[in-house]
Amino acid sequence: MCLAIPGKIIEIRGKKAKVDYGGILRDVDISLVDAKEGDYVIVHAGFAIQVLDEKNAIETLKIFEEIAKNA
Repeated sequence: MCLAIPGKIIEIRGKKAKVDYGGILRDVDISLVDAKEGDYVIVHAGFAIQVLDEKNAIETLKIFEEIAKNA
């Protein structure tokens, strides 16, 4: 099973982006999506596969926070 945690793009260089997962930065290939700095993305195997709107991304992150609090 794979959990899709939204990450926020903080920097783009060509087809690569730095994505922030709550302070953890990862390099991600964004060649499969039309993304810009500030967008939230879902990543699988190092590739951004979906761009999320900010509202949905924040709601999803809040759900993960609640799950972590109750674990």
